[in-house]
Amino acid sequence: MKTVFRTQGNNQALKDGTVKPQTFDFEFEEVEPLIAAFRRMVRAREYDMCELALTTYICSRDYRKGFTALPIFLVRAFHHGAIMCNSKAGIEAPKDLEGRRVGVNRGYTVTTGVWARAILQHQYGVDLNKITWVVSGDDHVAEYVPPSNVVPIEKGKKLEDMVVSGELAAAIGVEVDHHDVKPLIPNAKEAGFEALRRSGHYPINHTVVVKDEVLSAYPDLAVDIFNTFARAKDIYVQRLKSGGIEKATKMDELHQRVMEITGGDPLPYGIAANRQALEEIVQAALEQKIITHSVSIEELFPLSTRDLSA
Repeated sequence: MKTVFRTQGNNQALKDGTVKPQTFDFEFEEVEPLIAAFRRMVRAREYDMCELALTTYICSRDYRKGFTALPIFLVRAFHHGAIMCNSKAGIEAPKDLEGRRVGVNRGYTVTTGVWARAILQHQYGVDLNKITWVVSGDDHVAEYVPPSNVVPIEKGKKLEDMVVSGELAAAIGVEVDHHDVKPLIPNAKEAGFEALRRSGHYPINHTVVVKDEVLSAYPDLAVDIFNTFARAKDIYVQRLKSGGIEKATKMDELHQRVMEITGGDPLPYGIAANRQALEEIVQAALEQKIITHSVSIEELFPLSTRDLSA
């Protein structure tokens, strides 16, 4: 199986061979940056199996791209801190973005942008339709046409510079080191954890997709893939619990904090433990006009995996 996914804690045992699948072998390809693999999978289906941003997958389904996700969720994050604003733009609260121009790094369907806009809408009461979204790139799904309030950045300009100058009131997914630019949501990191405590809000960023013809040819494959990723993840979670990670990354620290808050697995796989996050992202995709009709959560995954959990 020609495979691409990032090397990180919950996948390390797959990359180093500690955990091996029963019915296939991995043929790993390293792609940097990882988003280049997303595009190659969506536009050319270059891999048998590939890590993929969740909203890219949801959008891809409308265009019959020929792959299906398994309920394996490799990356999660909180996105309250993804929105940076110009402190001189008169933005005192998120609703002040209405009527303004706000940048979005890369395409409109980028998962961080979708989650950040959902947070603005559902946690801060922002009317997303009253904002002009300025995107710095195109979407992985080439056929996708964004709504009319999404416009491309002016040629030769950069989102970071436009936030600094005040041409944009704010931007999502950019890193700006300037004294006039600050996070829109104060104490954003803690705001994310508070949303987890208050309502169970725990966004999913990445899943794993497999070519449909491969899944069809090997009926037991989806379950084997799920179980293989689950065994690798369990090794990682046990290391987190035992304090066995010597040089913790920011991702490790996030998982440890989630464990402290929830008392459970910070990276659950399967539909049941993730239904809330999946329903939130499907709702956001529909509200933000990334998909044209709602889908059930079960429709997103192969029948053989719908009752699996890990």
